[in-house]
Amino acid sequence: MENYCAFSKNHKCINWTDYEVTRYELEEANSLCHSNWIEINELYEYIQLLQNKLDEAGISYPKQ
Repeated sequence: MENYCAFSKNHKCINWTDYEVTRYELEEANSLCHSNWIEINELYEYIQLLQNKLDEAGISYPKQ
């Protein structure tokens, strides 16, 4: 997309700002999703470790 429009007086695209904001928001969302996925994986590994320790000790825990 370009910030040029042959049909406007100043040749500026009226959708350009919307395009830039949307692109920025998508980049930020992608960054946050990646960070969240890393945290979820770390927490899942921690839960697995705790469940294994409880199993080794013969302690029951609520299962879903």
